[in-house]
Amino acid sequence: MSIQVIHTPMSHPSDLLAEVARKLGGTKVLGVAIGSQADLAMLVRQRVPLAALDELARAGLSEREIDSLVIPQRTRRHRAVRHEPLSVEESDRAVRFARIQSLAEAAFQDRDKANLWLRRTLQELGGASPLTTARTDAGARLVETIIGKIAWGAPA
Repeated sequence: MSIQVIHTPMSHPSDLLAEVARKLGGTKVLGVAIGSQADLAMLVRQRVPLAALDELARAGLSEREIDSLVIPQRTRRHRAVRHEPLSVEESDRAVRFARIQSLAEAAFQDRDKANLWLRRTLQELGGASPLTTARTDAGARLVETIIGKIAWGAPA
């Protein structure tokens, strides 16, 4: 009996870091290069620029999803007026959703399929969608586990 491993474009952790950084706008928006998990953690602590949300929208999150999952629109407008970055908590959520989306895209090897799956309610998640479940760190870890199973060939 042989096990079939699906090789994804993100077989290496640095590929995932690069994709997360790209989804947040890369060095141009973030102001720093992300080459390690430590760099990403430092970015969150130093607060992600508000402009990264525009990049998340370009990557596939709707404005409504950004509003409910990362930062409310009203707070976003106030931050924009004051030229303030996201809070540490909001930065963490923005990075989390960029990571979840990147992992799903790699597992499905198709952006559209991944984005559909992220919004589909799953029995395994108690009828919630992966995006909704990933609002918390514990939920994101569960979604990452499911994505890992899919990448290894389990049914979606």
